[in-house]
Amino acid sequence: MDIELTPLSEPQTAAAPQGAVRTAPAPAVRELPSLDDVHIDDLLKLVVQRNASDLHLCVGVPPVLRIDGQLYRTSFQPATPKQTQRLIYEILTDEQIQRFENNLELDFSYALQDIARFRVNVYKERGAIAAAFRLIPRRVPTVQELELPLILEEIVTRPRGLILVTGPTGHGKSTTLAAMINHLNTTKSLHIITIEDPIEYLHQHKKCIINQRELGEDTKSFPAALRSALREDPDVILVGEMRDPETIAIAITAAETGHLVMSTLHTNSAAETIDRIIDVFPPNQQPQIRVQLSMNLVAVISQQLLPRAPGAPRSPLGGGRIAAVEIMIANPAIRNLIREGKTHQIPSMIQTGASEGMQTMDQALRDLYARGLITYETAMERAHNPEELKKLIAGVTTSAAGR
Repeated sequence: MDIELTPLSEPQTAAAPQGAVRTAPAPAVRELPSLDDVHIDDLLKLVVQRNASDLHLCVGVPPVLRIDGQLYRTSFQPATPKQTQRLIYEILTDEQIQRFENNLELDFSYALQDIARFRVNVYKERGAIAAAFRLIPRRVPTVQELELPLILEEIVTRPRGLILVTGPTGHGKSTTLAAMINHLNTTKSLHIITIEDPIEYLHQHKKCIINQRELGEDTKSFPAALRSALREDPDVILVGEMRDPETIAIAITAAETGHLVMSTLHTNSAAETIDRIIDVFPPNQQPQIRVQLSMNLVAVISQQLLPRAPGAPRSPLGGGRIAAVEIMIANPAIRNLIREGKTHQIPSMIQTGASEGMQTMDQALRDLYARGLITYETAMERAHNPEELKKLIAGVTTSAAGR
């Protein structure tokens, strides 16, 4: 399809103000194509061709792509309620349509021939049907291709414990976990069980057996699947997201009983992650959870995707963003801080733990800026402590806030 993209912040068409005097004939205005004869696969192929990460389909605007974090409008006519329903329903099964019409929301994965897979969320907005499609490449990337710290490959080989990958929605948590699982799959002989909503990356059986279970298709809930997994002889269990106290408690117990457990949370730092986990439990349970977490936590990896600086090389995978990663590895001093409820001191421990592979988010931003991969402005916008980052960039080492 010969489709143009326009930044969403710009108007779709430019027209002279009413009553304006033209000094030259008005250029011909190209009629925008309708979505009536378009199949959803055509739009998803466009996502792949333009190296986009997401497709947004909703009424009142043309289909919108997200590329390197920015939104772009396609050169179609704005979608109508009838068009969005047709485009979305043509890839749903009767059972999925029934679930959606009962719940008004639906999560599932969709394979585009042999090209790519998509994580899809269908929802209602102002009475009309809308959907968000997230591209999931067919091939699982490596840690090196994602330009992540290589210490992640060492962290994931721990025989037991809890590893958490955290960050905002859409900032690559699932991809990082997939790369870590892929490292195990090519270097170890293990039984790995994943519990996802929905399944994103498809892992092949290489050196590992990898069984992937999808919420709603293969299991009814994360807690039920976790309990079942403990009876399935696993070495590694990946839980797509720790959403509730029951899932968190079972995940910690699984780590405690000799399994490596991996999951995600929507938190922005190691200290915030630990506080979030403890705070979801009633006060009378928090001391016990704090002790269990201190004994079983392996690492917290907090990441955010940043736009690359103009002129900086693109990623090995062709993307225009790069991950800034905070890494906390639970050493005896950090375990003691967790147990004593002194999580505000964790940034100091991370900052001084470089020899163990740790780094704060601000240290990660400093390194990316020093390598010319992000701009100074981006580094400052994303810093946890901008004043501390200024000192790091200037080469001054100071204590992390809260020590």
